[in-house]
Amino acid sequence: MRRGRAAFLAAGLAACRPQQGPAPPPAARALVVVDSPSGRSTAVEAEVARRPEELERGLMFREVLAPGTGMLFVFPDTSEHVFWMKDTPAPLDMLFVDEGGVVVGVVERAEPFTTSPRTVGRPSRYVLEVPAGFASARGIRAGDRVRIDWRGGGR
Repeated sequence: MRRGRAAFLAAGLAACRPQQGPAPPPAARALVVVDSPSGRSTAVEAEVARRPEELERGLMFREVLAPGTGMLFVFPDTSEHVFWMKDTPAPLDMLFVDEGGVVVGVVERAEPFTTSPRTVGRPSRYVLEVPAGFASARGIRAGDRVRIDWRGGGR
């Protein structure tokens, strides 16, 4: 996934929220748990993209994303982040999460191979990309809470 020029220029090394534990190490993984007000929890095993080259590449050229997996983009700042699907063959859902761990919006079923901007028009610090249909199937929506359990290790 490539971001618009402004969002990419803002990308760099990121620090995580203090309540989420230490910052992720390079080549990190994270267990991302989305909790709804109804008590439902959904877990995603995610690769972490936080360095500029990781943020730019994202899930480009990946044809399939396994169920229950995704990529967590960790930006160095909270702002409106914009994505596109130019070189991404797999359709995706995108969960935009603010610095406090609240889902501020969801883009569902982003169409592959397009340069149409994908955003929710609200500031976020994190974006979790998952297979298309994931958010709807699990009832994930704005207002849900996100917890991140950082894990080390290589890819």
